[in-house]
Amino acid sequence: MKLNRRDLLKAAAASGALGVAWPLAAGLSPAQAREAAEALGADYDPAPFTLGVASGDPQPSSVVLWTRLAPEPLAAEQDLPDVVEVGWVVAEDAGLRTVVARGTAPASATLGHSVHVPVGGLSSGRHYFYAFTALGRTSRVGRTKTAPAGAVGAVRFAAANCQAFHDGFYAAHRGIARENVDFVVHLGDYIYEHGQVGGVPESHVRDHEGGATFTLADYRKRHALYKGDASLREAHAAHPWFLTWDDHEVANDFSGTGGGAPFMQRKAAAFQAWFEHMPHRDSFGEAALPDPEIHRVRRWGDLLELTVLDLRSYRSAQNLADGTILGAEQKSWLKQGIDKAPDTWHVWANSIMLSQLRGSPGGSYMFTDQWDGFLAERKEVLGHVHSSGLEDLVVITGDWHSAFVDDIHTDFDDISSPVVGTEFTAHSVTSGAYSADWNRTNGPRMGQANPHLTYFEGNRYGYDVYEVTPERFSTHMRVIEDRRDPASPVSTLTTFHVDRGTVGSYEDEATKNSPAQYRRPRTNRP
Repeated sequence: MKLNRRDLLKAAAASGALGVAWPLAAGLSPAQAREAAEALGADYDPAPFTLGVASGDPQPSSVVLWTRLAPEPLAAEQDLPDVVEVGWVVAEDAGLRTVVARGTAPASATLGHSVHVPVGGLSSGRHYFYAFTALGRTSRVGRTKTAPAGAVGAVRFAAANCQAFHDGFYAAHRGIARENVDFVVHLGDYIYEHGQVGGVPESHVRDHEGGATFTLADYRKRHALYKGDASLREAHAAHPWFLTWDDHEVANDFSGTGGGAPFMQRKAAAFQAWFEHMPHRDSFGEAALPDPEIHRVRRWGDLLELTVLDLRSYRSAQNLADGTILGAEQKSWLKQGIDKAPDTWHVWANSIMLSQLRGSPGGSYMFTDQWDGFLAERKEVLGHVHSSGLEDLVVITGDWHSAFVDDIHTDFDDISSPVVGTEFTAHSVTSGAYSADWNRTNGPRMGQANPHLTYFEGNRYGYDVYEVTPERFSTHMRVIEDRRDPASPVSTLTTFHVDRGTVGSYEDEATKNSPAQYRRPRTNRP
């Protein structure tokens, strides 16, 4: 007898299949238990490469390749030797016949049997294909691309953020996997740390596998659960990724420099599990312990300079006169980078909103966990951007579960202060936004309260695709129809442009009448 999806979900939840022993549960046959697990999104690759493959941090001659051996992805411990030798190969073709590099790497239990292989000696600006072998099995084939060197005529890349597992399927990642992009930037909230939310399948399409995460085993299982969505694995296998993080990789609204011993242990566990599951190149070496280093500058030829920021690890508490979101060392590093920046597009990968956001005219800031909680440092950094003469700054941001477009002023309380860049805040992959009623009412209020805000749309989910040439930076807001549908189609909601050498953005004529809860009227380009 074949159960329908609703019955499978209810049976799995009632029998504990969403909890400790998921998906093996009393009351379901093995075949039905597997079907229930797959209905919840646990569609893993064949063992031991159940979590797929990925690549990251592309540079002109190198890229990092990643996999993790997890025959039982949701098990607290894997039934594997302490060290497993993993073979890897890089080739010019998908059939892996024209091999350009190969080798072996140890996958140790210390790092969850994860593998991070920095492959060098590659040619710049070209696609490669790769795969892993271990325990007599071969992984799926992944595709990556090295950064170009020298003159570049165009780059196309995507950004994703906020992918709560229980709030929807990853149709947005399915879309990213199929995009013709050079790389992907993930802006944080890759996982969520809280426990089960319930309401499956009426309110949520699926749920977390257990309670809140505190230990290394907890965070490993949570990452493995999220990798259980086939579309996420597909997006990782299709393109190289750059990565930053926000709070939910550890705990809601956390400060990396605060908390007692129990929280510091939790943070260390979360950071290690994050590294074990990401194609991350760390300056501290392969082990990346105790904490990975996130912030870095990477260049895509002479066209684009990407600055990846870490806005969690070094921050102080919010709302302090001398508070810091960057930390002294990262702030000094950022300012030095601004001073010596080349003449190119400058893109900051920023996990939380840089622009000011008041809820009503003259009202309080909506969230001080973002840059609004660190006013003096924001003014200092943006003032330095202006005084240095840096031009063509675009900030790409996640976190808000809604789309915003903002002019970046050196002083947001003074609308006559210089505009030094544009911020694009992207829709979330799945994480729940405010209701349509809230957006309809509060979109205009936010517009009135924030004269630098040019656009707000909060009713949709998806990702952004950025198309960059020497003359123009274009942001295409790509949205899905239904986050409850894993194969939901993708469309472009609207497109904004920034012209080289000109501050401010403008909406494309072809999409300026698309649905939104707020637009600031502009008769001409800025």
